[in-house]
Formats: sequence, C-alpha cells, structure tokens
Amino acid sequence: MTTPQPIRGMQSLLGEDADRMAAVVAAFDRVRRLYGFKRVEVPVLEDTAVFARTMGETTDVVSKEMYSFEDRSGDPVTLRPEFTAGIARAYLSEGWQQYAPLKVATHGPAFRYERPQKGRFRQFHQLDAEIIGAGEPQADVEILTLADQLLKELGIGGVILKLNTLGDAETREAWRAALFEHFRGHSKTLSEDSRTRLDRNPLRILDSKAHQDWPVVDSAPAIDEFLTVEASDFFAKVTAGLDATGVKWERAPRLVRGLDYYRHTAFEFVTDQLGSQGAVIAGGRYDGLIEALGGPHTPAVGWAAGIERLSMLIGAPEREAPSVVVVPLGERAELAAQGIVAGLRREGVATDIAYRGNMKKRMSRANASGAAFALIIGDDEIDRGEAQLKDLATGEQRSVSLDLLADAIAR
Repeated sequence: MTTPQPIRGMQSLLGEDADRMAAVVAAFDRVRRLYGFKRVEVPVLEDTAVFARTMGETTDVVSKEMYSFEDRSGDPVTLRPEFTAGIARAYLSEGWQQYAPLKVATHGPAFRYERPQKGRFRQFHQLDAEIIGAGEPQADVEILTLADQLLKELGIGGVILKLNTLGDAETREAWRAALFEHFRGHSKTLSEDSRTRLDRNPLRILDSKAHQDWPVVDSAPAIDEFLTVEASDFFAKVTAGLDATGVKWERAPRLVRGLDYYRHTAFEFVTDQLGSQGAVIAGGRYDGLIEALGGPHTPAVGWAAGIERLSMLIGAPEREAPSVVVVPLGERAELAAQGIVAGLRREGVATDIAYRGNMKKRMSRANASGAAFALIIGDDEIDRGEAQLKDLATGEQRSVSLDLLADAIAR
C-alpha cells in the first residue's frame, strides 16, 4: 500500500515553520486590539454567488481559481478565496449594520486553484482587516496605519507603501473611457489577455504582466487628469493623514483595482525580498461591494495580508521550550512523576517528562528540549520527599522539596 501524499499546493507545518505563522497571527492580534478592531469569524464555505457577485464573473479568481462544487443538496458552494466578500455577506445577513461603523479583523485559511509558487499555496492563510460603514478618509488612514504598525511589530523592514487614488464614480468613468480609447488605438500591439480585457475592463490592462504591453501602459492617460474636486480632496486628506501619523508612502499612479465597486484609495505594501510576488499587504476602498450583494450603499475600506509571505520575512521566533523536564527512574518514580508533572503544570510551569530509555537518553532528551532544568527523581528521592533539580546550562544540581518545586524552579 502506497503512503498517502499531500494534495499539490497544500502543506503541513511543524516546528519553526508553524511557529513563524503563529508569531504573525499573535502580532496581528496584539495590534488589532490596540486599534479596537473586533475579532470576527466567518464560514470557510459560502454560496458561490457571494464571490461571483462581489469578485466579478470574468475575473481569473472566479472563472479559473475557485474551489467550487455542488453540495449534497445540489447547491453551488465555494471554499472562500478571500475574506472580504464573506464579511460583507455577514454584515448584511447577521444584522451587523447596527454596529456601523464596524471595525473587524480575522485570519484563517483561504483557497485558490493556481500554480503554487514561493509564498503562495492553494490552501493559504490570510490576515484581514476591514472598516465597514465609514466613508471618511480618516478610515483609510486608520486601516493603513494598522498595516504599517503590524509590519513594524513584526520587525519587517524594507517595505514600501504604494498608494493611488481611483477617484469617485465620475472620475473612474471618465478615466475608463479615456483608457479604452487609448488601448483600442494600440490594440494590435497588446497581448492576447489585454485585448480580451479591453472591452470588459480596460483598467486591468494597467496591471498587465506581459512585457509587450508595458510601453502602451506607460503612455496611457493618468487618473490625475480626470479627478473631480471631491476625489482630489479625498486623496489629499488621506495623504495628509498618513503624513501626520508618520507612515511613509509613495505614489503609484498605475496601481489599480479592476472591479467597479472600488473607489478612492488603493494600496499595496511591497517588498523586493520575495521575488516578483512582492505585495505582502494589499487593499483599498470598496464603497460599492455591499450594494453588489443587494445591500444599501455602504462605504468600506480594508486589506488582506498573506500569513505565509509575512512569516518568510520575520526573524525566527523564540523556540517554544518547557521550563523543566522531569526525569523519573524506577516504577515508583514513574508513577510519582505523573502527579508531579500535573501539579507543576497547574502552577503555570511549562513541564515535560522524559519517560523512555536509560538515564543517559532521558537526560539527552531533557537537554535537547531547550528546558532550563531537569528534575530527577528516583525511589530514594521519593522516600525523602525531594528531587534533584539540575540547571542544564551550568550543570549545578541541588535537592529541593517536592512540596516546593514550583517555587524552586521560579527562583
């Protein structure tokens, strides 16, 4: 019988790799509490329409990458490819509107059927932060400051905030029309993918990865030519707010979000340490998304971050290790040790037990665990009501009373 193998693009983690991801989540939890973002949970599985309506039927994610299937009732369901759509659905169906403006944060697995590559898997994990029901530029500043502080908390340097405005509806429509005319005039030189996108969504051509498109993209009209007074004022307040908070940013006039419900602020935190896949946090303002789900007009802004990518950029977390390893010798000591271990753990002392092999192997395991102490107990020690506490760093060993173990270890 052959050994089962993991499905391509899925991974199992042990030790430092798992600890790195846990460290990213722990930092996120600390920072989101500082900013007053409530922890929420949303289902891994949603009605397929939730993603088709919010992400766009023609996007690659919906048309090619989603894990979609019919459940036993014949209903079309999808494993979430991202969090925002599910949070927006919950905002409507769970009655969360009463809490607006609502600041929420979550993390967990998401699924996309795409080519696995560095830092990207078919089951991957995301951090997600959203402010729903706030249309003020101050909300954009807060969501961006949250992201910036998270990166600092993780000790990740060399990341640049790339920032752009997509304007309001009037701005976007005028820019879109100008882009369509520009790209149509150069359609013969565009890549096949970009020619396909021309009629559906010319904004997406600005984000083309095809080298042959880049000269045409570089000469495309910039959004600043079409900004309304209101849109320009909104962006100015965002950038002034970032300056006031000390968040460094760079203008990226070609940075876009293709879907029509995106408005105003679009951004990416980018690093050059992960090759071509450089964005570690990305997001924007999506004032029309909840309307796409059938809800009322509801302004919102948010971002997502890949936990795997962030975990690749942080230093190795401090190794988890017990404070003490109990080393019992003899049957009576084996039984007594179980009670000692349980008692120490109840006192809040991280404790392990070395119960296999001879004395040399048990002590070797205690040393390899990274513990500060080994607690050695045999029949003679039990009779005296004590144990031998050995400092594994210095080799110093002394007798301690079984009644005072926790105190002795703490000292």
